[in-house]
Parts: sequence; structure tokens; C-alpha cells
Amino acid sequence: MLLDFNETYILENEKIRLEPLQLSHLEHLKHFAIQEPEIWKYSLMQINGVESLQKYIQIALENKNSKKEYPFAVFDKVRNLYAGSTRFYDIQLENRMLQLGFTWYGKDFQGTYVNRNCKYLLLEFAFEQLNNERVEFRADYRNEKSIQAMIKIGCTKEGVLRNHADCADGTRRTSVVLSILKDEWYQSVKNHLINYLQKYD
Repeated sequence: MLLDFNETYILENEKIRLEPLQLSHLEHLKHFAIQEPEIWKYSLMQINGVESLQKYIQIALENKNSKKEYPFAVFDKVRNLYAGSTRFYDIQLENRMLQLGFTWYGKDFQGTYVNRNCKYLLLEFAFEQLNNERVEFRADYRNEKSIQAMIKIGCTKEGVLRNHADCADGTRRTSVVLSILKDEWYQSVKNHLINYLQKYD
């Protein structure tokens, strides 16, 4: 099926629920912007308070209305708390590809089961429901923690986009490009990620 931007997609398992991001989620996420602005260190948009996070969400919703992105709020069912946000973007229906990114979590949720479960749910949906041929990831080349996390879930590092975007701090960003292909998902990545979840959850 094709992604329907008007559809309410809820992706969940026993640990995580991904639900369509709405402005009402600001109440559940705003404490991250107030208390943990450093989690957006490598973001293209500066988040340093409630107003900037509200703008961040509004832009994501505008892009959803323009059929460019589909953002999610991340809910941790184990802790019964909202953990952050992620989204599909650069959605190319005609080419059956999209990017997965704009992912951030509060510090207490980083390095836990949250990201692994989120990525599994999103990749399973992208390949098995939306029938995409390619899911692409990008990370600031300085963000080694994020790059290694992507490699651990089965991404292939493809190359580097040099100096291709403006950063919130006024510098230019160089990004590492990674991807997973549909054949790779079915042949190895899916089982690898399932085993990874079972081993560390």
C-alpha cells in the first residue's frame, strides 16, 4: 500500500507505541526542551525552549499536510512516558523510498530498548506494509554515537554528503549517508534486529 498522509498509523509492540505527532504532544515533550536542550546538539533546528519545540512540531505538521513527512511521537509503554519523536521524511512514493530520521529521545531513554524497538517498528512498516525498496538514514558526521547505532541495527554506510545543509549554530553540516534495502531487510536485517531486541531487551 501507499502511505496515506491522512491515515492515523499507530505502530506498537509490548514496549513502544509510535503515534502520529500532534501539537497536543507538546505538553508531554516540552520538559525535554526546557531541561535537556543539548539532545538537539546535531539538529538542523535549534531547540532551546518551549516556543522552539512548538515551532519544530508545527513545521513537522505542515510538512505532513504537504505530503512530505509523517512524524511520530514515541511513547515508552514500559515507563508509561513519552520518550521523544521520530519521522519518515523525503518520502518519494514514485521511487518507493523514504528517509527515517529527525529522531531524538530524552537522555533517560537513550541507549535503551527504546530506539531499537522504534527502528524495528518503523522498518517493518516501511518495507512490509508500504513496500518501500529503500530506507535511507543520515547523521551529522560528528555524531559517532548515532552512526554506530545505525550500523548496529544493520545499516550499510554508503558515503558522505559534504557541507550540504545549514546547521542551527550557523555552520554547515556534513552528513554520513546509510541505508537498508528491501532485499537486505528480508534476507538478514530483520532477523538480526529481532535477535538484537531479544538479546538486549
